[in-house]
Amino acid sequence: MSCFVPVSCALIRTSLIAALVVAAAPAIGQDEEAGEAPPAASEPARVLPSGAAYMKPMGRLSTILGSVHFLRTLCGDETAGLWRRKMDELLVAQSPNEADRQILVAAFNGGYRAFESTYRQCTPAARVAVARYQEEGAVLSREISARYGN
Repeated sequence: MSCFVPVSCALIRTSLIAALVVAAAPAIGQDEEAGEAPPAASEPARVLPSGAAYMKPMGRLSTILGSVHFLRTLCGDETAGLWRRKMDELLVAQSPNEADRQILVAAFNGGYRAFESTYRQCTPAARVAVARYQEEGAVLSREISARYGN
């Protein structure tokens, strides 16, 4: 581009640069907005584990309930479903936040799967494990109640 008058050429260049900046501004703003997180009001609030002291023994109790549920079912106990119901009752009574609930359910399922991967049929060792876990669960229940109960 050749200019006959030097002042006009500078003015044209400045105007051209300004026009390019203005034209690019919405695109730049859109790029910035795309990288931003959506407003907090549109996101569901993320619930974190409570970190309560009783969660560790409650997690262990949940694991025991899952293990006993599997083993009693494997050994043909007619009341084997009782242990899953006890877990449901524990969740209702405890009324944990969603993160704590997920931790307790995962512990129950982990206890179930631990024995599911080991035992395919009821054996004397499975019956011994049931007895030991029931005893540990009873002791743990009393301790939780005494220490954290109302």
